[in-house]
Amino acid sequence: MFFRILVIAAYALMILGVGVVGLRRTRTFSDYFLGGGKISGWMTAFTYGTAYFSAVLFIGFAGKIGWGFGYSSLWIAAGNAFIGVLGVWWLMGHRIKQMSLEYKVSTMSEYFEKRYNSRFLRLFSSIAIFVFFIPYSAAVFIGLSYLFRSNFKMKYWIALLFMGTFTAAYLVLGGYKSMTMIDVIFGIIMCIGVVILFLSTVDKGQGLANMTRTLSDIDPRLTAVVGPPGLWPLFCLVFLPSVAPFAMPQLVQKFYAIKDRRAIRIGMVSSTCFAVIITGVAYFTGAATRLFLSPAAAPNAFKEGKPVFDALMPEMLANVIPESLSVLILLLILSASMSTLAALVLISSSAIAKDLYAGFINTRASDKRLMMLMRACSAFFILVSAVLAYFKPASIVAILSISWGAIGAAFLGPFVWGLLWKRAHKAGAILSSLAGVTTCLVLYALRFSPPEAGTIGMIVSLVVNPAVSLIIPSRKSS
Repeated sequence: MFFRILVIAAYALMILGVGVVGLRRTRTFSDYFLGGGKISGWMTAFTYGTAYFSAVLFIGFAGKIGWGFGYSSLWIAAGNAFIGVLGVWWLMGHRIKQMSLEYKVSTMSEYFEKRYNSRFLRLFSSIAIFVFFIPYSAAVFIGLSYLFRSNFKMKYWIALLFMGTFTAAYLVLGGYKSMTMIDVIFGIIMCIGVVILFLSTVDKGQGLANMTRTLSDIDPRLTAVVGPPGLWPLFCLVFLPSVAPFAMPQLVQKFYAIKDRRAIRIGMVSSTCFAVIITGVAYFTGAATRLFLSPAAAPNAFKEGKPVFDALMPEMLANVIPESLSVLILLLILSASMSTLAALVLISSSAIAKDLYAGFINTRASDKRLMMLMRACSAFFILVSAVLAYFKPASIVAILSISWGAIGAAFLGPFVWGLLWKRAHKAGAILSSLAGVTTCLVLYALRFSPPEAGTIGMIVSLVVNPAVSLIIPSRKSS
């Protein structure tokens, strides 16, 4: 225990040190939010991957979906890597960078205003970002707090307080410059951690062949192409987290900040390799939870004989990883989550400071005022997210699905078609955004599962914009 505390303390000091370095290099709003727009391909690859994958993947998705779907959960890993990473970089990366230069914008809400000549879209999108990113951030806090509770036997609220304070301290200091520097370290830690996790799991399970055979004995469908819940639930779980990145503001921002086209090519390859390793190991380990956990062997992961899905992976890690290496796995998930939290906080704060305040309240706001407001908003966003996480309103998978589904449904139609199709116009963009997010929230209220509601809402958003743009003639707005 003392060794773990020592390592975590050293880790915390390193991150705060990077925050101080970032503070000294941050002089303008562009520095704070985009690192000056000169970030290399390697750094962008790491910051993209670490923002995409967090404790939500390891603690929430891998545990619940791996338990339910078995090996077929690896389809989600494939979708994340080859659609959510490779597809986004290949199809959108250069276009997003060029768009940011052409329109002179630094946020997605600014782009909507200039591309569609719509003040409404800027206002609506900035509010949507702030509102729906709060539950996403809360889900990350919940996952981390479960992890700290399992490893350090501390109370849930104490773990939550520690994580909130820690995240606020390093991000408020240096912004995007701090984030990209530390994300390289985070990414290396994650790669080392998942290799240890994979080897330890296979060793504990006495080889892949034995694990597959045992899993099949439990239920043959757990090793089938499609797991027990069926094809439609699996499709929703592949589609939602794999297609949403085409319009997720915290991931799109990475392309505003990247240096040039060559950096995009380098980043595309390295970030795809990173995603294959991280997601593949996460979902494989999640599928293996049935082999190592039971109410007798892991009572904290079960309640009245039924699995507590958000507690499965923390207990799995404690069961599989040797004591001498457990601190590396703790750092793995901590690293993944800190970078995701930083990305969410930065984008949410910009929605208030840049898009609402500078866009509608004080259009002549100075760089200094915007930076001060960004820092204040960052602290406030973390506080609200931590408070929501304290009440644990639903499972991590449900919370994330609602957040990603609503954001994807609101932004996919106007953003993707706005970049790829010149005929997309204002009416199509507004209607696709409103129809998508309304569909998502109504279906959720009607008790559709969050992944189903999000998937259908995103499809509606993607279909409505081109349909409306073809039916309604384009009119130049005043």
